[in-house]
Amino acid sequence: MAHTFRTVTLAAVISLACQGAFAAPDNDDFVEDASAKGVAEVEAGKLAQEKGSAADVKSFADMMVKDHTAANEKLKAIADSKKLEVSTNQQLLDKTKALILELRSSKSFDQAYANNQVKAHEATIEIFKDEAANGKDAELKAFAQKTLPTLEAHLVQAKALAKAHGGDAAKE
Repeated sequence: MAHTFRTVTLAAVISLACQGAFAAPDNDDFVEDASAKGVAEVEAGKLAQEKGSAADVKSFADMMVKDHTAANEKLKAIADSKKLEVSTNQQLLDKTKALILELRSSKSFDQAYANNQVKAHEATIEIFKDEAANGKDAELKAFAQKTLPTLEAHLVQAKALAKAHGGDAAKE
């Protein structure tokens, strides 16, 4: 039971970081939102590597861990140079309760993960588009512009994954 709760909590961390504010009015907000979403993607990917049952889910999760770890490292380096703080795993734990209900209502972990990835990437793309278009800091704006195509490609793949696993997020 404790293992199941831990699994559900980790999955919740992933999705919750992907939800929330769509706008990043200043550098601090963008760094905080983008880093929270990045950490959540990595944690969700690790959980999917462990709990996923389908090969395509595990493959997608591997890509999420790799791509979002690299983006997180780049963002952290930029943030550190500007004395901005990035989100941490601990900050995300407070937001996990909402996702638990979604996971309980899903037919499988794979379906819940795939649905979550669609929603998470849609939310992340919104903040990155805003920063790319309206960012005040040239370095953060460039980071957002460079990262957007990867996020958009992830969304296309997440929608295909959701469709393949009976998820409803791909229909939105």
